[in-house]
Amino acid sequence: MSRPNQLARTVARLQVLPAGLRPWAISRLLGHAVPLVGTAGLRFEQITPQQVAVSVANRRKVQNHIRGVHAAGMVLLAETATGFCVGMNVPDDKLPLIKSMKVDFQRRAVGGMTAVASLRPEQIALMHAQDKGEVTVPVVITDESGQQPIQAEMIWAWVPKQK
Repeated sequence: MSRPNQLARTVARLQVLPAGLRPWAISRLLGHAVPLVGTAGLRFEQITPQQVAVSVANRRKVQNHIRGVHAAGMVLLAETATGFCVGMNVPDDKLPLIKSMKVDFQRRAVGGMTAVASLRPEQIALMHAQDKGEVTVPVVITDESGQQPIQAEMIWAWVPKQK
């Protein structure tokens, strides 16, 4: 396997923090790097090259008219989890880009929500082997009841960075 990219190295440096402080520090740092993530108050519960879990509390700033997490907030959650999963793996000379997203709203969400995105080893290997490519990143989005109010499919691409 090749050397970890800049995002993976940054996250690894934060692993020395106490377990209770780690999610806050990672969320703060990544929320600063991607301002909308910080504005929405997304929290990185787990971030490894193989899996990223992100949550959002059902707070006023992300609510819709029926006091649940807004549809755009749900999509942001799925996009963030999948994007950072790709971001942890794509080499530093490549740029990750969302290519397509498909979201089906199944039922009304209850409370806060969590999205867990994961990549298989062969998907990660593909990112290192090809200059350009795309991958469908599986993501499971659950609410506080443990149900899946939405189903999402996120396709991410990577391309060489322009110099």
